[in-house]
Amino acid sequence: MKKLLQYVLPIGLAVALMYWVFKGIDIESILESFRGANYFLVFCAAVCSFLAHFSRAIRWNIMMEPLGYKPSVKNTTIAVLIGYMTNLVLPRAGEFARSASLQKSENVPFQVSFGAVIAERIIDLVVAIGLLALNILLEFDRIKGLAMELFGDKIRNPIFLLSSLGILVFCLVSGFYLFDKYKNRLSQIAFFKKIIDFLDGLKSGFLGVFKIEKFWQFLFHTIFIWVMYYVGTYFLCQSIAIGSQLSLLAILTILVMGSVGMAIPTIGGLGSYHLLVGKIVVLYGLTNQEGINLATFLHTMQGLLFVLVFGLIALVLSFLSTKKSSKA
Repeated sequence: MKKLLQYVLPIGLAVALMYWVFKGIDIESILESFRGANYFLVFCAAVCSFLAHFSRAIRWNIMMEPLGYKPSVKNTTIAVLIGYMTNLVLPRAGEFARSASLQKSENVPFQVSFGAVIAERIIDLVVAIGLLALNILLEFDRIKGLAMELFGDKIRNPIFLLSSLGILVFCLVSGFYLFDKYKNRLSQIAFFKKIIDFLDGLKSGFLGVFKIEKFWQFLFHTIFIWVMYYVGTYFLCQSIAIGSQLSLLAILTILVMGSVGMAIPTIGGLGSYHLLVGKIVVLYGLTNQEGINLATFLHTMQGLLFVLVFGLIALVLSFLSTKKSSKA
């Protein structure tokens, strides 16, 4: 039942959001955006997307080297691409698929590569939060406008805002205090022990990043990945008429809101991406129809087509690869 809900809820949420977003939208107008696109720029965006995946694979290798494993960049890249494709079908299963693929091709123990994946996800989360904070700082009025549209009068009510913030802070502080105080007792219960072990693993993984021998290379690839995401989004926006008028700052907002949308547990970001990106670009002068046109185009290319094409190629290559040991 639990596993069934893990699949049914993301699908149900995606369907509900897609219905809400596309209600009253002219589908023919969306198709016209695809027909009129500059596909040379789309190809450039695809190259940026692949470079980001390739850089992610190298960064993953850097994290596994101190653990005594040096898999080939080719097989690590294949594993990364398979992981992203898996997420289109099974939300959050891509990380497991990555490690399973690398274990098959390079004989790297699952727990070793998976621990590195968790650590790198934490780093990506930190970067994403930093970009979100920067975006809010630079575009506060527009982000506030999006929140007002999504949550309405509740945002306008200062009492609601202050009380909600106070309750949130109180719950967080109380939760951390009680968790730390009763950590040893809780660890004797199987359910809480899994949570504690998971959090300890996240902590050690995050701190382990600063012990990486090639720290500056790791930092370079972390920055490069997000730069490629940004440049790829820029190319896609420039490839259709409605997106070419957007400023560089607007594209940063699209990248940030799109990342938040993809993080929401729906199938492949369906609905959540369209909602956040489609609504935020309206605040840059686009109509609601144009906003959904742009969001659909971006998500179809970046979130579906590129991932699917790269993933299928990687899947074929993985079947052709022979298993070998990557122990240093």
